[in-house]
Amino acid sequence: MSEVYRIATIDDAEEQFKVIDGAYESIRELGITFRAANADIEMIRENILENTSYVLEIDGSIAATISMKNLPELTELPFLYWFAVLPAFKNQGVGNRLHSYVEEVVVRNTLLAPGVVLATSKNHPWLLPMYERKGYEAFFERPLGDTDTLIFLKKTLIEQGQPAL
Repeated sequence: MSEVYRIATIDDAEEQFKVIDGAYESIRELGITFRAANADIEMIRENILENTSYVLEIDGSIAATISMKNLPELTELPFLYWFAVLPAFKNQGVGNRLHSYVEEVVVRNTLLAPGVVLATSKNHPWLLPMYERKGYEAFFERPLGDTDTLIFLKKTLIEQGQPAL
């Protein structure tokens, strides 16, 4: 089994759409109003062109994706979003591998950013505790729809005074 981590190109839009659409099915069922949960192919293309989207290919097919952009109104740290794993690869560590790759290789070692930010729904039954177990800490909240809250979490990747690897 070969694994390749890379930046998505516009040619990946349709396959990336299938990953995101499949992965966010449970989010739609929970009634959580993440933008990615209702993304269409044009939104995927726009995201690839305007931001940086990473994919993990397994044997030549996209198994997982995560995007990164700046949110200067909130933080100087890179913001990760639209994290998705193709349902066929759930619970196999695929998402963890891609997430760790982007945190460590891209954010910490390449961008030399001291940390990273992401956001999740307060109403989601397991995402918030999962990110907290991975070392993320809540630092900001804002409404998400009428009945939910978007929790922004930060993870320190380089301690102050610690050199990047």
